[in-house]
Amino acid sequence: MTEFVVKLADERGKVQEQTHAAATAEELRARFTQSGYYVYSVKAKGLLGGDGKKKKVKLETFLVFNQQFLTLIKAGLPILGSLDLLARRQKVLNFRAQLEDVATRVKTGESISSAFEAQGGFPIVYTTTLLAGERSGNLEEVLQRFLDFQRVSLTFRKKLKASLIYPSLLIVMVIGLFIFLITFVVPRFAQLYDQLNTHLPALTVFLLDLGRNAQTYGLYVAAVVGLVGYLIYRWMKTEAGATTVDRIRIALPGVGGIWVKYQVGLFSRTLSTLLTGGLPLVPSLETAARAIDSKQIGLAVFKSVETVREGKGLSVSLAATKVFPELAIEMIEVGESTGALPQMLNSVAEFFEEDVQTNLTAAMSLIEPAILIVMGVVVVIILIALYLPIFSLSAGSSG
Repeated sequence: MTEFVVKLADERGKVQEQTHAAATAEELRARFTQSGYYVYSVKAKGLLGGDGKKKKVKLETFLVFNQQFLTLIKAGLPILGSLDLLARRQKVLNFRAQLEDVATRVKTGESISSAFEAQGGFPIVYTTTLLAGERSGNLEEVLQRFLDFQRVSLTFRKKLKASLIYPSLLIVMVIGLFIFLITFVVPRFAQLYDQLNTHLPALTVFLLDLGRNAQTYGLYVAAVVGLVGYLIYRWMKTEAGATTVDRIRIALPGVGGIWVKYQVGLFSRTLSTLLTGGLPLVPSLETAARAIDSKQIGLAVFKSVETVREGKGLSVSLAATKVFPELAIEMIEVGESTGALPQMLNSVAEFFEEDVQTNLTAAMSLIEPAILIVMGVVVVIILIALYLPIFSLSAGSSG
């Protein structure tokens, strides 16, 4: 028996961590799921670090391993031999240790899905996919589907990140320019006007005071902002913080709609992959709920599992959550009625991913000029405030 740390939520949404002994992580997960709990993770206690967390492997490294693993299996090499070979060749030390532990567990008779789940650093979709492959006896096919799913998801995420790079750079430039003007340019003008000893407009006085305070207290303010930012970051990593941030993100106009569509697309593609791999609907739904980033949508999906267990259709169950877009519900309903639910879920994912990309492109086309306009307005106001007294002195001397 192995001790596992179980992170779960009850039907009221209260999150807690408990330690329990079980033969495998899969057995423990099934025990709590049948009792009506939403299981976030099951991790072997001995494999956790000092802070209770396992270092995750980079997705690109993980995909390369799985492609090599699939190639070796297709070539006829046994699973255990493939794991040993790839563990010896793995250059990432943390990942190599995990693979060696997986190989050791498989040697003692543990299933490969349970051995990977016990590591605590791999996607839940992956371990569930392996489980489906073990049950169906077709590990090669489900591994190939997982690789295809991850490649599409990785490509989509890279596109999203690429579309956000330029606006992020513009924002950094605006902040950097403002700091430069306030801390370097404005104090030079303050010295000039102190020597002239002339009456200054209110806007100029305000700007000069701001520059002096920035030089005196700037480092302290930066330290406080950095500390507050770090505390907020740590709070966002907690369950309560992540749930609160997710609720705020969904409620934001414009951004909330894009976030929901992105999560619905990810959920649909994950569920489609699991169903195509031969996994039943209920465990597929539970896995897809744990795989998405949104806590609110994940909890809504988990609640719909009970309705599905009662015999109601997936579309009806998801509609009752009042979270999923109507179009997604309608498409899923068509997939259920025609017996082509996995294919329709794939279509839902493609549609919403394309919609997210289109909406982001449109939003960025508006945000980028808005940032440039803000930058221009800030610079103009600062220059007017700095040069206004000079213009007044020139006008007075000419008069």
